[in-house]
Amino acid sequence: MSSRPLAGLTALTAAATATTGALLESGLPAPATQWVYVVIALPLPALGWLLTVRRPELRYGPLLLTAALLFGLGGLGVGLAARGAPDLLVVPLTALYAPFYALTWVFVPLLFPDGRLPSRRWRPVAWISAAALVVHTAGTVLMAENPYGPPGGPTTPLDLAVGLVQAAGQLVVIIMAVVVFCGLVVRWRRSAPGERGQYAWIVGGTAATLAGVVALFFGLGGSLGAHEQAWPVIMVGMLAIVGALPAAITVAIFRHRLLDVRVGIRGSRLHLVFDLRPTADEVLSDLGTALAGTSEPVEQLGRLAAAIRAGLDLRWAAVTLADGTRVVAGEEDGPAALELPVPGDLGRIACGPRDGGPLTRTDRRLLEALAVPAGLAIQSAGLVTRLVNAQEAERRRIERNIHDGVQQQLVALIAGLELARATGAGPDMLTHLREQARQTLDDLRELAAGIHPSSLSQGGLVEAVEERCSRLPVRTTVSAPPPLRARRFTDEVEGAMYFTVSEGVANALKHAEPGHIDVRLSQDDGRLRAIVADDGAGFDPRTAARRGLATLADRLDALGGGLTVDSEPGKGTRMDAWVPVDG
Repeated sequence: MSSRPLAGLTALTAAATATTGALLESGLPAPATQWVYVVIALPLPALGWLLTVRRPELRYGPLLLTAALLFGLGGLGVGLAARGAPDLLVVPLTALYAPFYALTWVFVPLLFPDGRLPSRRWRPVAWISAAALVVHTAGTVLMAENPYGPPGGPTTPLDLAVGLVQAAGQLVVIIMAVVVFCGLVVRWRRSAPGERGQYAWIVGGTAATLAGVVALFFGLGGSLGAHEQAWPVIMVGMLAIVGALPAAITVAIFRHRLLDVRVGIRGSRLHLVFDLRPTADEVLSDLGTALAGTSEPVEQLGRLAAAIRAGLDLRWAAVTLADGTRVVAGEEDGPAALELPVPGDLGRIACGPRDGGPLTRTDRRLLEALAVPAGLAIQSAGLVTRLVNAQEAERRRIERNIHDGVQQQLVALIAGLELARATGAGPDMLTHLREQARQTLDDLRELAAGIHPSSLSQGGLVEAVEERCSRLPVRTTVSAPPPLRARRFTDEVEGAMYFTVSEGVANALKHAEPGHIDVRLSQDDGRLRAIVADDGAGFDPRTAARRGLATLADRLDALGGGLTVDSEPGKGTRMDAWVPVDG
């Protein structure tokens, strides 16, 4: 019953058989009362189809469709009986009224609103009702009653036994219906304010249905003559049985937003639409569009919280990062109704209550589906923040180096030139000033190389790495395949890989006291890779801070690459960095 074609076919069959049976019974032209009966019978299959198609994860739609189909086929049997069809066809069809009544009296109110039992304690009621349904239906078939057929022959002991079995099954169904109704009243009294209106309508619909059952039994009176004399009472009873519960469920859905089904106006033209809460795919699509519109971390988190709030129709939603940063969409006016961790211990998502009722298992599944992209968004926001902080730290470092180094040297050089002009300096002083100017120029070039070395712009990655490693105070080997020496990559890729290698060898010199450093550059499987290995002291990666490498890892991550460090005390260190490249 989960596929749309099957749901549509079932609904059409139920509506067609109910209409055909009613018109066959009365003939054409049909009286107004028969048309009223037909109109009241149609909402049940329509409602079952709507819920089955638009909320396939719930069992309530298929339950309503099944009840509608049983009623339609039973009505078709009555219509065929009125036209003199054989008992072999009529009896099995009219017997389907029995399970229809059981579903309507017991299971439709019991499984309200999502097709599941209210609790495990109701399992015995469901099993007893199902058994009574089978017994009642089987007894009805075995009795072979044709409502328009000739009276049966003398009653035999077997007929009496079958009749008793049928009556027993029907009596148990009625008792279970009363039990379910009492439980429904209790659920209504204990329900939250947002659910009370929904339960009030289903309580009223169930009460009207049971009243219709009483009116039907009273009107039938056990004989055909009484059936004709009490036709108005019977008609009212049938209309209540057929129409009360579908009407109550419909009002609960559209008046009190049960199951998140709403009616509204869409577009510039005036027409009604069924508008459900968006699916996980729709929310993810909207979330991707929202996050693509900004690169600001706080704004990204704000849009993430807003998408979660809109997707679950919440009063508020909040995203909290592991560092305590918290962004809230909406007005946080109370405790969270649902809270879920983001995979990877990156943070938490908190949801406020909904105006239209409590959060359901479906809402939790939707939130779990959003947790993964939420984690990626949080990770992206954190990455952007770290890159911005790293850029700011680098800017301050360059500013400090210029202020403390080259700037002071230039100030001293200018002062020396002024002194030389004032005193008429000799060759020795001019030679000293020239050497001072050369040293300043060398320092300025070294500073510029730290920002972006000229060898990297002119000769490429391999040449720049070789030049960097040639000045190291320990034996360093740089290896790269010949084709890689002639390859050029984008400035972002070459810069990221160059500074990663520079940081790797600098860390080895600073902390490991190595005797040898091995640098290998390669390109394979669409990746440009750099490996820096040393035979130094090594360290425990779980306890050591990675400071500079963490910034470089973020830089590589932003390019779609990665960085791993393997080390062990006394066994050296191996750093492996890569970025994706074309070809």
